[in-house]
Amino acid sequence: MRGGLKPPRLPKVGKWEVCSIIVLVGLLNASVGYMYVEAKKSDITVLYIDGAPEDIVFIADPHLREQNIGHTLLIIDEINQLDPSLVLIGGDFAYENESGFHYQEVWSKVDAPVYAVLGNHDYKAGLTSAGWIGKNLAVSGACYDLEGYDVSSLRDNTTDLAFAASLEQILEENGVHVLGNEYIEMDLNGTKLLLVGVDDGWAGMADPPSVPATGAFTIYMIHEPECRADWDADLILSGHTHGGQFLPDNLNIPGKDLSGLVERNNVKTYITRGIGTSNLEIELRLFATPEIVVINPSTPPEQIFSGEKISYVRVDG
Repeated sequence: MRGGLKPPRLPKVGKWEVCSIIVLVGLLNASVGYMYVEAKKSDITVLYIDGAPEDIVFIADPHLREQNIGHTLLIIDEINQLDPSLVLIGGDFAYENESGFHYQEVWSKVDAPVYAVLGNHDYKAGLTSAGWIGKNLAVSGACYDLEGYDVSSLRDNTTDLAFAASLEQILEENGVHVLGNEYIEMDLNGTKLLLVGVDDGWAGMADPPSVPATGAFTIYMIHEPECRADWDADLILSGHTHGGQFLPDNLNIPGKDLSGLVERNNVKTYITRGIGTSNLEIELRLFATPEIVVINPSTPPEQIFSGEKISYVRVDG
């Protein structure tokens, strides 16, 4: 090229650089493979709580679809082996634009009464990247006081009431009783329980009911932990966060509770890592294995399962 620009000289790639690239690609593939395997496992967390009924099982965030229906069936089999007195599900049954909801028929296989609340995916609220960011920003503008609780500012044109109603109908047909800002009193093997289900916060549907004064053990369920109030509860159960999904367990993020037992103003909340994943083409998790929570098991889970990771948490009154 006489008088013109000379073509740029490409750097030489030696054998060590080639080896480094091969190692990096191998590590990436191994990491993805590990995350895929971890998403197909499950851990059991045991909560020991004085005064609580025995054998309550809690899960959340199934996000049912073809890629995880087999794993969900395994989770349900493990739940049945725990012989629960009651199964609670903390929302996000749906995955994106599911139609027909035929995957939700799996809940009919649970051998116990099942009660649930809906989550933001069940209303299609905040599913896109922009919507997710917007909801996280809007959360700080809502009111979570006991008097004057109001999350209506989170409700926008993404809240799909028809979608949620269709899902709820299928859930009810398959044995899942959805509590939408309602409570129910029950007796579990001689122990009184007051169960309060608060509808989804991100969808702007949460409107906690007035509950009677009672000596019963009181559990509140709400999908998003950041939308909870300091209710008169012995325990609040939430999901939504997936435990960070790719973040180390017990990682402290200021202003954000991701998983485990947390306490605020003497009110205790357990945030489960959930059992499914969302917004990914394949099921991936890292440092946040799917989780089954069981409260006061009458039979220690290690007598039922071999090789299962079992953690114990004492919830003091």
